[in-house]
Amino acid sequence: MVEKKKSPNLEKLSILVVDDVKSMRLTIRKMLKNLNLGRTLNFAENGRKGMEILKSHTVDLAIIDFDMPVMDGAQMLSEIRKDKALRDMPVIMITAEAKRDLVYDVAETDIDAYILKPLTLQLLDSKIRTVVEHAANPDPATIHTQQARDLEETGDIEGAIEQVKLALGFKPSASKLIRKLGLLYQKLGEMTTAIKCLKKAVQVNPDDAVTRYLLGRIYRDRGDIQLAATYFLEVMGLTSKYNDEAIRLGKTLLEQGMNKMAIKVFSKAIATSRKSLNIKELVADICLDYEEFSYARRLLESIISEVPSRYDTVYKAGVVYHVLGEEDKALEQFLIVDSHQSTRIDVKLEIARIYLERNQVFQADDYLNRVLRKDPKNEQALAMRQSL
Repeated sequence: MVEKKKSPNLEKLSILVVDDVKSMRLTIRKMLKNLNLGRTLNFAENGRKGMEILKSHTVDLAIIDFDMPVMDGAQMLSEIRKDKALRDMPVIMITAEAKRDLVYDVAETDIDAYILKPLTLQLLDSKIRTVVEHAANPDPATIHTQQARDLEETGDIEGAIEQVKLALGFKPSASKLIRKLGLLYQKLGEMTTAIKCLKKAVQVNPDDAVTRYLLGRIYRDRGDIQLAATYFLEVMGLTSKYNDEAIRLGKTLLEQGMNKMAIKVFSKAIATSRKSLNIKELVADICLDYEEFSYARRLLESIISEVPSRYDTVYKAGVVYHVLGEEDKALEQFLIVDSHQSTRIDVKLEIARIYLERNQVFQADDYLNRVLRKDPKNEQALAMRQSL
């Protein structure tokens, strides 16, 4: 049985507060003074400055804002947990709203507590007392988990496995512990047991995005792209952090002719992305490369409806309409681009080509002349001129 240590003197704590808003730093400072918590208070306006203080000062507790420039709270927390000298320090995250990716970060980077704004004296006092007490007197599962971490770092994987199993004796439904067990078995090369552990982890925790992501990667690397996509779809329902990998998986699905599943993956990535317009453009280009024209058309039309002045996109839409045999729509798009970007030879060639296909010789000749005035040796224009 672990002997309980004496709780630290909260009045003598060294506390770091990291927030990009000066008024918020001052508010927290006033609260800490009113609560008589902390003898030494340090302040920083972003995560990078906060890390500099942690590297040069002794700090017992960090209170970090989630949304900050330069280095945000999640990035700073990740740096803290990777540093052997800092990783067991208690951290409280403050945020204005319970964003989906914050929930992910809370689960995956071992935030000791997080507080939704607005702050109150009572809530801040309660959170600080709880996390400091837990850091001083961790529960048995935490102790075994830390011992497993230390053993793994020395290369004793089997010893680490035994410590994780002991931790699971105290927290049998902790998906992170079950996942860790799976990853340790993976290091030993025991993939059947590893996958079994990872699948159990996702069964006990419907919000475990990381384990689903790991399973998706395993099945992708094994060539089971369909099952990999199934896991990535679940992941994107929980966090957008792996959307880039999901899009690359969608590209692989197209390569293997699994277009319907690819479109499901692409659609989910677009729906959950913060920059959906850029993602739509990227996915549309991928679809054009693999001749998935119908879905590319939907994406391009959506982009144009939001930003009609993206003339490169309008041009791509014209190309897609042309491929799909919708000549009127194709010509309409090319004429729009030509009216705003009159120096583009590629657009004039497309317009001339459509007029030729329609036997509208005068109009075709007009656009070919425009091309040849700019580029007298243009081979495409000369070839079309010969066909007149």
